Amino acid sequence: MGFKAKARKHKKDAGEDQKKTKSSAKEGELPCGVRECDNFADKSMGGRSLSVDDAIDMWGSNGYEMRKGRVRVCKSCYRKWKKENKNDEMY
Repeated sequence: MGFKAKARKHKKDAGEDQKKTKSSAKEGELPCGVRECDNFADKSMGGRSLSVDDAIDMWGSNGYEMRKGRVRVCKSCYRKWKKENKNDEMY
């Protein structure tokens, strides 16, 4: 039995074996900028930001909400935009 195994064994005997619980569901703070979407656009949840021109091309002039010159979108909306613009030549 190695050092760590012995430490774990004695930890259980002493009653110090309390598992740390993580919050089960993360709550977002920043809503998605697309009007029809109810998801969150937080960076930790896979959210991205698109330029206003890209948002106009995808969702029209009234289909999004702008924040500081960019449109914050959730992961699913970003994937939809990416799929639509996959074959466009950027350069």
